[in-house]
Amino acid sequence: MKRLLVLLIGCTALKSAAQVAEVPLDSLEEKMIIMEGDSLYQESIRLDEVYVFSPLSFDSYNDKLRYYILRRKTLKVYPYAKLASERLTELNDRLSKISSNRKRKKYTKIVQRYIEEEFSEELKKLTRTEGQILVKLIYRQTGITAFDLVKELRSGWRAFWYNTTAKLFKISIKEEFHPESVHEDYLIEDILQRAFASDELPRQESALDFDYASLTNKWGKAPDQKK
Repeated sequence: MKRLLVLLIGCTALKSAAQVAEVPLDSLEEKMIIMEGDSLYQESIRLDEVYVFSPLSFDSYNDKLRYYILRRKTLKVYPYAKLASERLTELNDRLSKISSNRKRKKYTKIVQRYIEEEFSEELKKLTRTEGQILVKLIYRQTGITAFDLVKELRSGWRAFWYNTTAKLFKISIKEEFHPESVHEDYLIEDILQRAFASDELPRQESALDFDYASLTNKWGKAPDQKK
């Protein structure tokens, strides 16, 4: 598993009663009156979109505990998923400028070796659950499963074996991120959005197409927890 997670970076069910009200400020314009000499004119400033979060509430202490455990693990592995996205973008940009297949393979190996040496010791410390969350977040950040990332950087055969090995640790590197249909994935997204808003984590937009405010309206109370 430890080797698996190093390679990946190269390339619950609980209830949160938090409600979010979307304030689409990006669709509004603030008008400013500016004076220059004897002239007056208006200038429009487009404002960024913001979310107003309601306080978290839970049905029980155990629900609260599970949420905050998930939060701690998500905050821990998010930087690695963010790094994976950045490295993948850099790699693809560079490879698009290299015409020789031999040089492309050589450059890919250099990048992979650099990342492994830089982060291998930290990734070895991840637990099984943290490893699975990382796999999901890699998909959130890149739109590509960890399995396919390994397949691109290595051979399809090796990707198959990595997936088989991961199953021994109850981890699937083919796991995707679907906050619209999986409650835990929504909770992870909620944790990220709150952390972005408080500057606890650096924001990086998801490669996936979903609307957080709509998700919150849907998951205001998890279906399996409705009474």
